[in-house]
Amino acid sequence: MKTRVTARTLFVISAATAGVALISARGLARPDAAAPAPAAHESPFVDFRGQVPGRSHLIRVDDLPAPDQAQSIDNGPHLVPRPKGAMPQAPAGFQVQLYAEGLHNPRLVRVAPNGDVFVAESKHDGVRALRGLTAEGKAAQSTSYAKGLRQPFGLAFYPPGSGVEPQWLYVANTDSVVRFPYRSGDLAARGKPQVVVPNLPGGGLLRGGGHWTRDVAFSRDGKKMYVSVGSRSNVDDPDTTTAEFHRADILEFRLDGGGLVEAGSLRVFASGIRNAVGIAVNPRTGDLWASVNERDLLGDDLPPDYITTVKEGGFYGWPWYYIGGHQDPRHAGKHPERRAKVIVPDVLLQAHVASLEMCFYEGDQFPAEYRGDIFAAQHGSWNRHRRNGYQVVRVPLHGKDRATGEYQDFLTGFVTPNGDVWGRPVGVAVAKDGALLVTDDGSESIWRVTVTGK
Repeated sequence: MKTRVTARTLFVISAATAGVALISARGLARPDAAAPAPAAHESPFVDFRGQVPGRSHLIRVDDLPAPDQAQSIDNGPHLVPRPKGAMPQAPAGFQVQLYAEGLHNPRLVRVAPNGDVFVAESKHDGVRALRGLTAEGKAAQSTSYAKGLRQPFGLAFYPPGSGVEPQWLYVANTDSVVRFPYRSGDLAARGKPQVVVPNLPGGGLLRGGGHWTRDVAFSRDGKKMYVSVGSRSNVDDPDTTTAEFHRADILEFRLDGGGLVEAGSLRVFASGIRNAVGIAVNPRTGDLWASVNERDLLGDDLPPDYITTVKEGGFYGWPWYYIGGHQDPRHAGKHPERRAKVIVPDVLLQAHVASLEMCFYEGDQFPAEYRGDIFAAQHGSWNRHRRNGYQVVRVPLHGKDRATGEYQDFLTGFVTPNGDVWGRPVGVAVAKDGALLVTDDGSESIWRVTVTGK
């Protein structure tokens, strides 16, 4: 995940090795508050001031600027308490309510078939369960489902599928995948975790392993389990270090009939994906999708983060190339034979937005044109002069299997006009009643977005 800690502890080392001058914001005025707003629509690249609920954006490969390593800056968010009366802003026809507050680092969120809401409290090493809805739109009940985990992030019920009663809740720790026996209505784990995958690569940022989040998803038939593992570094060369082995990949495991991993089944499903924080299987097509954090220290608008279908056996460029055949100048001349193999992602986002969890909207509450579309949370930038991200975006699929490249601002307003940040979206999920739930580890809250009228 792109955090200020990552910038200080990992990327500065990589930048120095490559001869990059990293400009520190320490001791300087925050650029967000000092500079005038850019003229509207001069380029497809915008900061938080250009985010308006419902506004569409389209970034094309031809729009990408040249790399500018000297432009890089450490401009991590200045996190402040939520100002009195401040609320996220949604498009006309939607309203936002505070569903839960006082949580402990709420990250990825999943909804059980019976409507209970499960949230990974990653820094708290636990999973929380929420149930019900009060007249004010808040969770009626909140309990600790499990404790003693290791930076849990990914959550998934098994077997997958609509109308299927799950028997297990899988949890992706930073260094393993475990599962708890589950029955509908459980608000506390009914047994100790059973280890499914004992040794995931890395082991977590807080424990010395770089990008620490691990997401987990199942194929529609329940025969395969996908686990995303982000890189340890910004752009270290895997050819020269073992620290990147099986990292910047999405891994695939075959499952037996009971949901356990078959011996020797590990393989790399797709590679060169720097940090696929959120992965999801399209329930209509079975395609695997990913929400990806790209590399840093190439300038304010390079390279874009992205949301994309993930091709089996596909290569997405990291660390040598980005967004097709654009070579990273820090690896000039390396692996020319791979240039033509780099897949261009489906949807290019603003650079450095830190796109995290994603989900497909299959609810009945939102207007019909939202069915099947993607929502993705953007945690927000640190490596950019003008902040961007700090919102939830919608990727309209227009009833088709593929995206057009367009995305829309959906939930904004987590940054004050002078550039202070009070909220950081992480997780998105569709509640049983069709509302959209958004976790926010800046204000330690969960927001609930509903429709106000036709």
